[in-house]
Amino acid sequence: MEDMEQIYQEYAQTVYKFLLSQCHNASLAEELTQETFYQAVRSINRFDGSCKISVWLCQIGKHLWYQYLQKNKREIPADEAAFDIAVSSAEEETLSRESHLELLKQIHGLPEPAREVVYLRAFGGLSFREIGDVLGRTETWARVTFYRSKERIKGGFEHEI
Repeated sequence: MEDMEQIYQEYAQTVYKFLLSQCHNASLAEELTQETFYQAVRSINRFDGSCKISVWLCQIGKHLWYQYLQKNKREIPADEAAFDIAVSSAEEETLSRESHLELLKQIHGLPEPAREVVYLRAFGGLSFREIGDVLGRTETWARVTFYRSKERIKGGFEHEI
């Protein structure tokens, strides 16, 4: 087993991006990342090597995120900062906000794991390779799933207009 400091150096950014894509809050993602590695150190003897370390760490992080939601009785928040667009009038701002809300509804309406792939790519900034690693799939699978999800969302918007 690798030294935990080396593991942290190698995977902290991936875990952080994954958690940021889930919670849309940088400080909370940082806190959950730290807790993820704390829990990993405490349970390293349970890591059996049946999956990649990055997948195992992201699973711990996802579990901590769900615990946080349950403890705080919250739904997954939509971070308005992720959609910050300069607008010149109240009318444009309202239209822009409605279109962003509609986009979030479209993304939320995607089936799993497509929804998670879109969140990880669009909001978490993960590469397709990282998404494949996190979800235990291939890079090609992540690319295809993202493309199909994007096309499905585009189709949903065309039907509404």
